[in-house]
Amino acid sequence: MACCFSSMNTVEIIGFVFICVICLKLTRFVLKFSYQELLAPFLHFNVDFKKTGKWAVITGSTDGIGKQYAEQLAGKGMDVVLISRTRSKLESTADVIRNKYGVNAKIIEVDFTDNNPDAMYDRVAKELRDLDVGTLINNVGLCNPYPDYFLNFDQNDPLYDNIIKCNIVSVVNMCRIVMPGMVHRRRGVIVNVSSASAELPSPLLTVYGATKAFVNKFSIDLATEYNRHGIIVQCVTPGFVATNMSKIRKASLVIPSAETFVQSALQTTGIKNVTAGYFPHSVFMKCIQLAEGICRPFLAKIEIKVLLAARERLKKQMVRKEQKNLKE
Repeated sequence: MACCFSSMNTVEIIGFVFICVICLKLTRFVLKFSYQELLAPFLHFNVDFKKTGKWAVITGSTDGIGKQYAEQLAGKGMDVVLISRTRSKLESTADVIRNKYGVNAKIIEVDFTDNNPDAMYDRVAKELRDLDVGTLINNVGLCNPYPDYFLNFDQNDPLYDNIIKCNIVSVVNMCRIVMPGMVHRRRGVIVNVSSASAELPSPLLTVYGATKAFVNKFSIDLATEYNRHGIIVQCVTPGFVATNMSKIRKASLVIPSAETFVQSALQTTGIKNVTAGYFPHSVFMKCIQLAEGICRPFLAKIEIKVLLAARERLKKQMVRKEQKNLKE
């Protein structure tokens, strides 16, 4: 080897070292990705939720991803607290969970866009005060009714304020409510549901994407702060999932159902602090991250074209729905 190096000039040595470093980094990336996304979930190295505490609290728990978190945690033997704004849906979901899984289901009717947030969060804190809350799923979220330019929503429209209240303020305040008990017991899991929009270009959904980026940053730093207290904080960044919020009805390999997505995401809790939650989404996000400088500008141009088309389609659907309601 020494003889080999002696016959190489400086430029060749630098090139050789550079290639070795790249190979080592690539090998490390492949091994880490394979372990976190495939091997560890397959071997069930994820957290045992039942050991975190008796109760799981889920916000936005009557539809889509939130409902599936509630059902699947109940399926693991946890009692659940369902928090949402529609009492009829809360009661229906609670009845299904009690009958299907034989666990307790408590409901709290809350609108996270309430104009009197102090009273609302005080009420939630009072309802949860005596419960051994081991898991908190901050799932509730609000998005634009359709993609549009930032200034196209009237200044008197409460949309942006409501998105911030729902996507940011709820996450912070729910953590402040349940975490003191977790710190005292030195155990607990917090899952903050963000979105791929936090990491990908999201023109025409600018405020929504920015609020989800906050959730990412908040979760990462909170995990660092409270890891020594036995608390796991995970941020889940789903791509497209077939839910009412995404307005996608048909599931596929790359667009999973809420049930499939949550089943996959739960297998990563305790293994990854930030996860796309679903293997095809993880592969896509890693490809984007690896080619960040090249892909991002190109992806932004594609994204705005796709969302402009979606805007027109959704606005037409809203007009048809209004006309149908008028006829009825």
